[in-house]
Amino acid sequence: MTVPPPFTDLVRRLPSSVPFRAPEAIERARGRRFAARLGANESAFGPSPRAVAAMRESAASGQRYGDPESLALRQALGERLGAAPERIAVAGGIDELLGLFVRLFVAEGTPVVTSKGAYPTFAYHVTGFGGRLVPVPYKGDHEDLDGLLDAARRSGAPLVYLSNPDNPMGSWHGGDRVRAFAAALPPGTVLLLDEAYAEFAPEDALPDLDGLPRVVRLRTFSKAHGLAGLRIGYAVADPALVAALDKVRLHFGVGRVAQAGALASLDDPDHLAAVRAAVAAGRAAYVGLAAGLGLRALPSATNFVAIDMGGDGDRARAVLKALEDRNVFVRMPGVAPLDRCIRVTVGLPGERAVFAEALTRVVRG
Repeated sequence: MTVPPPFTDLVRRLPSSVPFRAPEAIERARGRRFAARLGANESAFGPSPRAVAAMRESAASGQRYGDPESLALRQALGERLGAAPERIAVAGGIDELLGLFVRLFVAEGTPVVTSKGAYPTFAYHVTGFGGRLVPVPYKGDHEDLDGLLDAARRSGAPLVYLSNPDNPMGSWHGGDRVRAFAAALPPGTVLLLDEAYAEFAPEDALPDLDGLPRVVRLRTFSKAHGLAGLRIGYAVADPALVAALDKVRLHFGVGRVAQAGALASLDDPDHLAAVRAAVAAGRAAYVGLAAGLGLRALPSATNFVAIDMGGDGDRARAVLKALEDRNVFVRMPGVAPLDRCIRVTVGLPGERAVFAEALTRVVRG
């Protein structure tokens, strides 16, 4: 009899699952490619040409490790954000940063507050470290700030997770409301504020966090900057929290090509402005498409739109499958009542046309 590997009890209890099934995995199972890849919230508009040039140049030195301190990037970010470099941490996207902060605060049985149906990678990390999720239902397609606050007070959780703007619904709270929520959290609680879609949000959605040392602001180059494949993001936090990350982070985890691309992208505001304008136009097109089919597109401050399919999760899943059969990849929220919607990324005009034709055929039969 083969002796099983000596996994920990926690690993033996964990389910064999991942937060998302990649479109490549779906394509392999189907045996054919998607005509429109609109489910992963990647930027359809690509990186800045300056970033591409910088990455190409940096790739010629690919035999060298990247700067483990990402100092040039942290300094550039600090200049734009009005934050000292010691308040900025760089890692392999928000996904890695979430895992690192969970590792700092969560042991087996530790309660952690999040919204039921929110970005599943955070819950994946909490479960992976043995934490106990305290889920709070959405309220009116928004994360329920009052409910999250109450759960934090009742559970004594050291961590609360909030995405603003929200994934998967695209909704958002005003910055003043988010600041008031953060200030009201118990003094021993750290707020992980996921702002992956900050560049697409109205300015009044981004809170002033001065004087709130237990808030971690998480940003990424994956969305508006179009560098999802490079895996690079950053946190802005109190220096004590950033210093603690140095105890657990992978110090050579962000390569030199990614750092070069991110740094150059910061120096191309015109490209970022063009992406924001294109995304706004695409969101408006989806709103019109949905209305023409008797459906409702939810207001969005992201690069995707959630479309209410007018039924329950079974209805939305049937639409998702029918779109996949027509070679269109989109996703949907994972829990009720959010799962009455499908979620579609703003693509290029040609991709949006493919999606519009496929959705029209599915809805009208």
